[in-house]
Amino acid sequence: MVTSHTASASPAPASPTPSSDAARPADIAPAPGPEAARTVADAAAPLAQVLRGGLVESVHLGHLVVLGPDGAVRLAIGDPDVVIWPRSSVKPIQALAMLDNGLDLPDPLFALVAASHNGEPFHRAGVREILARAGLTTDDLRNTPDMPLHAPSAFAWQMADHVEEGDGPGPAPIAQNCSGKHAGMLATCVVNDWSREDYLELGHPLQVEIRDWLARLTGVEPAHVTVDGCGAPLFSTTLSGLARAFGAVAGAPDDVEARVARAMSTHPEMVGGDGREATLAMRAVPGLVAKDGADGVYGAGLPDGSAVAFKVLDGGPRPRPAILAAALRAAGAADVPGVDLAALDAVGDVPVLGGGHAVGRVDVPFS
Repeated sequence: MVTSHTASASPAPASPTPSSDAARPADIAPAPGPEAARTVADAAAPLAQVLRGGLVESVHLGHLVVLGPDGAVRLAIGDPDVVIWPRSSVKPIQALAMLDNGLDLPDPLFALVAASHNGEPFHRAGVREILARAGLTTDDLRNTPDMPLHAPSAFAWQMADHVEEGDGPGPAPIAQNCSGKHAGMLATCVVNDWSREDYLELGHPLQVEIRDWLARLTGVEPAHVTVDGCGAPLFSTTLSGLARAFGAVAGAPDDVEARVARAMSTHPEMVGGDGREATLAMRAVPGLVAKDGADGVYGAGLPDGSAVAFKVLDGGPRPRPAILAAALRAAGAADVPGVDLAALDAVGDVPVLGGGHAVGRVDVPFS
């Protein structure tokens, strides 16, 4: 069910610098108890449908929320307050914690810290530079080994006739899409003289700082904790909380949030790479901060503080570009100075193929 709202949701919380020993501010909601827990399957509603030859072939259910600059809910589909794992969409917040704790990098490298990159050669070179600046090497990375996401880069990686530091032919931590984040985490540990061997432990000072930043920007106390695919701690939040965080980052006039927003929006190729919808959308909409997460999660914020977040119930990537483009239009992307609406609409144009030709499309009911 699609519902539009004009009543204000909880306002975006202020962004004072958190510290691990600070008291929880009053604008952070307490963690819900087990009796209040809702699963993503509850109240899920259609976010996209796949049309083939004029007939609906399949439907992607989920949850979506669009917030205005004041935090008011402009559009809600499904349950905007559903508790989710934000997955890699939380990386801009993790990057904020690193910046706030002394990590100092050029903007392109800072965008890489907030990235789920393709593993293209320039991404891997950037990860090495982050590490080298801290006196580290790829041997210090503790994230899960993987191949590059980018097919041509993965092919070249496998076909390499010589092996440079961390390069090919099999899975390696530097090729994994989270290696920029992990390099940033390690470099932050060096700046603060924190231990590096256990930087992925829940009680490590950096992970405590990340948790504090997440709670403050979302306005929600994490109710659950687990481990993300790359090995880092992962804290739950709500969908509306995720949107609030993106609005706070993208709409920040100054301070650390603005630095992260500038890095990502001006260097979108570092955040994703060739063919990635987050990269393409940020190129189309000046000042946009957009970040995908595994299993169908997305967060994005416009420079006026408007924001969107959604979760595709089946976790698949197919409908994400169409949903993202439509949600950004609903949030007011057309009013952003310098926006390339044709490019944004191209992001949302997801054809359904038959015999190598377009015979349908992924359609978004709220577009």
